Amino acid sequence: MYLKNITLRQFKNFSQDSFEFSTDVNCFIGLNGSGKTNLLDAIHYLCLTKSAFQSVDQLQIHHGTDFFFLRGSFMLEERLLELDCSMESGKKKQLVLNGKAYQKMSDHIGLFPVVLIAPDDNSLIREGSEERRKFFDNILSQLSTSYLGDLVRYQHFLKQRNALLKRFQETGKVDLPLLEPYSRELIQLSKSIYSRRAHFIANFRPILQKHYGYISMKGEKTDVAYVSDASESAFEKNFRSELEKDLLLKRTNVGVHKDDYQFSLDAYSLKKFGSQGQQKSYLISLKLAQFDALKLEKKQKPILLLDDIFDKLDDIRITQLMKLVARQDFGQIFITDARPERSKKIFSDLNVPAKLFDIVDGKLAGVATM
Repeated sequence: MYLKNITLRQFKNFSQDSFEFSTDVNCFIGLNGSGKTNLLDAIHYLCLTKSAFQSVDQLQIHHGTDFFFLRGSFMLEERLLELDCSMESGKKKQLVLNGKAYQKMSDHIGLFPVVLIAPDDNSLIREGSEERRKFFDNILSQLSTSYLGDLVRYQHFLKQRNALLKRFQETGKVDLPLLEPYSRELIQLSKSIYSRRAHFIANFRPILQKHYGYISMKGEKTDVAYVSDASESAFEKNFRSELEKDLLLKRTNVGVHKDDYQFSLDAYSLKKFGSQGQQKSYLISLKLAQFDALKLEKKQKPILLLDDIFDKLDDIRITQLMKLVARQDFGQIFITDARPERSKKIFSDLNVPAKLFDIVDGKLAGVATM
C-alpha cells in the first residue's frame, strides 16, 4: 500500500498544490514554518480523517477562506483508490472514496494504516493518562472496526451519563431509573474494551522490548503495564458503589476512561527515573512496535511519517533508525527536514533512493531525486 499523489486546496498554509510521490522515501525540505509538517499532516488526515497536531477541524482551513479540500490516490493490493476529504465552515467534513461518500467517518479508519513519529511524542511519557490511552486506542482502532465501534459507543454513553449527573445536581432531583441504562451500557462496554486492550498489550510487549534493545543498544528490561478498573472481578460492584461520588462530582469516576499504561525500565518508572536518552529510545520503540503490530494484522506495511526527527534525535538513534530504512523494513516513508544537505548526506551514505520536495511558504518550489 502506498500513496501515489496528493492535492491540497486551502489546507493550512497551502493555497493549492499537487505532489507525486515515490513508493520509497519522500523528504519534505524547507525552513521552519514553510509548510513541511502541514503536508505531512495532510497525509495523516487522509488516512485517519483527522489532524495529528490540531484537534479542531475548522483550524485546518487556510486563513481567509471558508473550506479545505484534500485528494489522495492510494494503491492498495493493485487497486487504485481515490479519496476526497473536504470541509466547509459551519458544516460537517465529507469523505468520499471512489465517488462514494462515507456515512460514518469511523468506517474509514484502518483502510490506510499510518504511523507518525513526531517531536511532541514525549507527551506520551510526561503528560497524563489520556495521552497514552489515545495512543493505544489509535492503534486498536486501526486494527479493529468493532473495537472502534465499542469505543465510540462508550464515549457517547459516558457523555450522556455525565450530562445527567450534572442535571441531577442542578435540579436537585435524582432519577436513578433514568440513569440506569447508561450505567449498564458503560459497565458492559468497559468489560469488552478492557479485554481487547489487555489482549493487545500482552502481544505488544515483546515487540516493544525487541525494538528498545535495537534502538538503544542496551540491555535494560523494558515494560508496559496496563492498569484498569475493569480488570477487577468486582468491577460492576465498584462502579455502582461510586454513585454517591459521581453525583457529587457530576462525572463518572470508574470505567475504562480512567485506564492508564505505565512505562518502565528495569522495573522503575520511565517518567520519574528515565534519562532523556532512555525516554527517546522508548518512544521510538513504541512507534516501531505500533508499525509492526499494524503490519502483522493488516498484512501490509503502514505509511510511516517522520516529522523533524533529525533535529530531535542524537546520531546513535538516527543511525539505528535509518539502518531499518536501508534494510527496507518499512514501506513508503515521508520525512520532514529543515536542512536539505543533511538529508541528502544521510540518504547517500545509506544508498537509499529518495525524492526530495523543496517547500517554500506553502508551495512546492522544486523536486529532486537521488
